[in-house]
Amino acid sequence: MATIPITKRGAEKLKAELHQLKTVQRPWVINAIAEARAQGDLSENAEYDAAKDRQGFIEGRIQEIESKLSAAQIIDPAGLDAGGKVVFGATVELEEESTGEQVKYQIVGEDEADLKQGLINISSPIARALIGKEEGDTAEVQAPGGVKRYEVVAVQYL
Repeated sequence: MATIPITKRGAEKLKAELHQLKTVQRPWVINAIAEARAQGDLSENAEYDAAKDRQGFIEGRIQEIESKLSAAQIIDPAGLDAGGKVVFGATVELEEESTGEQVKYQIVGEDEADLKQGLINISSPIARALIGKEEGDTAEVQAPGGVKRYEVVAVQYL
């Protein structure tokens, strides 16, 4: 199985979700199923059906997280020494050449990506265009509105 890159923060977030699912959600849904069974006829019991559906979701999510964590290559961006190059985990400050607008992104794994927080997926077009670049380099990104050019202003490993 191929390894999945993930930051240390992302791995901790997945571990916390897994703990929540196993210690809170799973016992709750088991109790909900038991209560619904106690009501008698299961063929027309909506509470039972809903609890069984929820149990299926929880068990599926637990398996998914465990699988991702077992295949994860945890990378601590603070421990990186990439010589100023943009790599997985790096925080990159960019300036769009046409507008002068500055943005700041951290390149993270698929499960961590959240554009509103400045976390972009390693497989996104902008991240792929930035990998290997250094301060002062220009990256061209094919966007829906055409090609955008960004200058790399700063590269940090936070």
